Amino acid sequence: MPDGRVYPDNFSGWLYKWTNYIKGYQKRYFVLCNGLLSYYRNQAEMAHTCRGTINLAGAHIYTEDLFNFVVSNGSTQVFHLRAANEVERQRWVTALELCKASAIKLLELGDEEDVGKIEIAPYVRSLGNKMKELQTRHELVVSHLSSFQRSISEILVDGTENDNALITISDKASMFKITAVDLAKACEEYLSLAQSQERRWQQAIDFERQKRATLEESLETLAKQMNHLETRLRAQNKISRSSSIKGHDLAMNTSDDESDNEFYDATDVTVDVPANTPLIKPSVSVSSTSSQPSANINTETEEECDGAEANLALNFFNGKRIDVLLRDRIPEKPNIRLNLWSILKNCIGKELTKIPLPVNFNEPLSFLQRLTEDLEYSEILDRAAACDDPCEQLAYVAAFTVSSYANTTYRISKPFNPLLGETFEYDRRSDLGWRSLCEQVSHHPPASAQYVEHKDWVLWQDFSMTSKFRGKYIQIIPQGIAHLVFPKSGNHYTWRKVTTTIHNIIVGKLWVDQSGEMEITNHSNRDKCYLKYSAYSYFARDTPRKVSGQVVDAKRLVRYVINGTWDNKIEYAKVIDPIPLEEYYNAVKSGKPPPTTQSTLSWQKNSLPPGRENMYGFAPLTCSLNAPVDGIAPTDSRLRPDQRCMEKGDFDGANSEKLRLEEKQRGKRHKYEAMVTSAKESGNLPPKPFEPIWFKKVFDEFCNRDVHVYRGNYWESRDVQDFSSSPDIF
Repeated sequence: MPDGRVYPDNFSGWLYKWTNYIKGYQKRYFVLCNGLLSYYRNQAEMAHTCRGTINLAGAHIYTEDLFNFVVSNGSTQVFHLRAANEVERQRWVTALELCKASAIKLLELGDEEDVGKIEIAPYVRSLGNKMKELQTRHELVVSHLSSFQRSISEILVDGTENDNALITISDKASMFKITAVDLAKACEEYLSLAQSQERRWQQAIDFERQKRATLEESLETLAKQMNHLETRLRAQNKISRSSSIKGHDLAMNTSDDESDNEFYDATDVTVDVPANTPLIKPSVSVSSTSSQPSANINTETEEECDGAEANLALNFFNGKRIDVLLRDRIPEKPNIRLNLWSILKNCIGKELTKIPLPVNFNEPLSFLQRLTEDLEYSEILDRAAACDDPCEQLAYVAAFTVSSYANTTYRISKPFNPLLGETFEYDRRSDLGWRSLCEQVSHHPPASAQYVEHKDWVLWQDFSMTSKFRGKYIQIIPQGIAHLVFPKSGNHYTWRKVTTTIHNIIVGKLWVDQSGEMEITNHSNRDKCYLKYSAYSYFARDTPRKVSGQVVDAKRLVRYVINGTWDNKIEYAKVIDPIPLEEYYNAVKSGKPPPTTQSTLSWQKNSLPPGRENMYGFAPLTCSLNAPVDGIAPTDSRLRPDQRCMEKGDFDGANSEKLRLEEKQRGKRHKYEAMVTSAKESGNLPPKPFEPIWFKKVFDEFCNRDVHVYRGNYWESRDVQDFSSSPDIF
């Protein structure tokens, strides 16, 4: 029996298809959608392999007997099909005929629209010519009217009337009348031409509306079908696992798959919202780095603790203690009712930062905190600082740049867009040796600045990005450049991040990929590292999420090779006999890479805490980023009310606060624009635009553009609790 309901353009189910005289009829899964009849060996193949397709707009459909019928495109493809019974055969034939009629109708509308497209150019030219004629006639009317008015005025001034004057006035009045009538006639012609095309424009509009409605319906239906199939597959897998484990009472947690599906599902999903989740003491956790879902042992028996028992990192500065709360858990995220398609269908092609989305799509972190999260594996830079070989140091720097993507595999939610002037501090000198400060320095376009200081290294960046939502995926392209300096050696490195793509926004399970090429340059000696992030492909033979690269010196000799994956680990090996980069590429292609020493592990991903799928995929350091801290600036991300509400599970309150903050920021911008307009009208100097408090704009010779760098004094102001210069943004 077919699985789906009968729609004019939507039907699916099992049929028997004639293959050859040896195998005869074989069972195949057929899908009728968008005017196309496609078939697969099974439902699992729908995600990647289609065995054949016929466009029904030009197809022939006829029955042979009670069970058999034929679908042919009249030339290359013929499907000889057999149903299980007469009723099922009739249902398929009816669905095929309805789909064919719909496809033909859509094709006819498309033909009409094509004609309109062909004729639009001469039509626009004709309208333009008519408009020029109108302008010419209008100028003539104005000219004759002025001449007529002057003649009348002369008679009134002289106070005399004679035959010549009257004749002149009569002639000018006649000319004015003629040109006015001519202008009126030209107006009628222009109006007639415009009205004659009204039907064509209406047809074009109706056609576009129907295409949009069809696309929306198809995508929504496809999303529902995919969700239904995945749900059935998960249920089947669960049954298989349960049957294979006998005599063991093991609680299996399958929310790892289900939590990801919540984002794309076009239907309304409602799950019970858990209560609060207390902080727990840091504990050793083990999680798989595989992309496949794994069973997790129930962790509800973990020891709980109150605030007094929480783990703290203690920093002392000028005799004052700063307590940084280290937590490896946050309150679990609630699953609430959400119709994703109703929101996203109007956002295709837009800039990601300009899409008005509810907090349901967010994670309880600001983008400034996401920047700080890049330092989770800062110990790599500590090892790099101890290297005497600059090329080996560059290999460690490369591993650090890769490590920033470690936790993006499961991070499918977007961070909160920072408000203009928002800041975030994070002080980990007591245990990690560094402290970081971030500030949102621009709103249009969005840009964030960061400065991190350690006794052995300094890192800063002015980060911006472009992004687009394309329906099937979201692509994020970083624009800023990161700087890293080791004071001991004087080595100064720069790099730009690669492209991040979030796939299956509408249909299928969400997944994140990193792709592109990264060039890391040591400006002190011109050493470089070339990293390639291979885009994931279902049919590729390479390891998923693969990263490969080479460290070359100023002479372009390959000194080190780098291999690994951005979600697990990175290794490097020294080339025994360095060769030019081009020769290295040729050697690799020929299958004879140059000999190297044994590989050294430069980075290994840490295990994630238990239940991370219920905590937005956060790593332990990430869980600590939004923990409350005393004495921070009033602009700190931890004080954002919408973000705090979301972390606590109050999504309604978070959405209300988000709207309030956005309206407040919008009001400030409108007020400033009004002041600028008023100053221009009055001839006064316009007010100064917004300037960041803790960063200043300078010219960067390395990237050849203006960037924001740290101006200092934040930590000094924090010590004396003087934040009088901070704006009121919350």
